[in-house]
Amino acid sequence: MAFFLSPLGGAGWQFFDNSGVPLAGGLIYTYAAGTTTPKVTYTSSNGTSNHTNPIILNSAGRVPGGEIWVSAEPYKFILYTSTNVLIASYDNLYGIGAVAFQVQNFTGDGVTKIFTLNSASFGENFTFVYINGVYQNKNTYSITNTLLSFSEAPPLTSKIEIMYN
Repeated sequence: MAFFLSPLGGAGWQFFDNSGVPLAGGLIYTYAAGTTTPKVTYTSSNGTSNHTNPIILNSAGRVPGGEIWVSAEPYKFILYTSTNVLIASYDNLYGIGAVAFQVQNFTGDGVTKIFTLNSASFGENFTFVYINGVYQNKNTYSITNTLLSFSEAPPLTSKIEIMYN
């Protein structure tokens, strides 16, 4: 399993309250994105040791050990003062470099120009399309929600691979 540096707290961060004072004893709760289901974070990139949940910041407002590592799935982080006053909430955050591409394969029939993906893509700039292993330039197709539309139908029996998120 791979672990990724958290975009919140990551490495060496120092947290402050709304007055600019270091957040001594501050609390970082970690959840699965969009939920209140607690989610584990790790103290290093090898993922062998978990942080407590909540993570309790030291007297300088820093994460014990200086790092927060996460798994590849999205997280929700909620930051509180030591007296449980909400400072901020951040949802749907992935670890740095952790956004996994989905891969989907089709076979061309020489006629079909539109293919339906299993889930919506963010658009052409978040896709890589290959036909028979050859990269397709972005101007040869478009993405709208779950629909991949080619300007020309891929050839009969061609192997189409789409990597997207």
